[in-house]
Amino acid sequence: MFEKRRPGAVLFDRDGTLIKDVPYNGDPRLVEPMPGAVEALGRLRRADVPVAVVTNQSGVAKGLLSPDEMDQVNARVEELLGPFDAWAICVHDDADGCTCRKPAPGLVIRAAAVLDVSPRDCVVVGDIGRDMEAARAAGARGILVPTRQTLEEEIEQAAEVADDLTDVVDRVLSAPELPVAAASAAPWARAMGWSRW
Repeated sequence: MFEKRRPGAVLFDRDGTLIKDVPYNGDPRLVEPMPGAVEALGRLRRADVPVAVVTNQSGVAKGLLSPDEMDQVNARVEELLGPFDAWAICVHDDADGCTCRKPAPGLVIRAAAVLDVSPRDCVVVGDIGRDMEAARAAGARGILVPTRQTLEEEIEQAAEVADDLTDVVDRVLSAPELPVAAASAAPWARAMGWSRW
């Protein structure tokens, strides 16, 4: 019988998951937490589970907002929701061919590296199929929290669907321990500030 254990980290999508989605938002005054976000993050922090943000921000590549405006929005997110242990941000557009933009696994892998945990020991929480595809590609557990923007096929294809962020935390904090293959320790250094690719 396995003992219950917490995940190595929970990695959240930003827009539509932690905060209400305002497309290409560069105005910190428009940041509004999603229902239950403050409470969910508080429970994870009290359980000593690292929390991180993994977010596509193609508005920078498109020239719709500046890196500084994006940073101001992220600072406001932390003012409202508390500090995150890591940020992994892709500022590229689809045509750039990067390895970080979700559904590619780069952001999940980067955040896990910063937190010195295996991607396989992470839970990725998001509201669209790209988030779940990135989790799957990185070997992480993905939990979809649908919103009005979530497509029906994305819900059908998700391995796991939660009602809301409270349900997510209930699931991850009660997850039974699974046997994990031993891995050699990697000398990852905790990054300071936000990691932008």
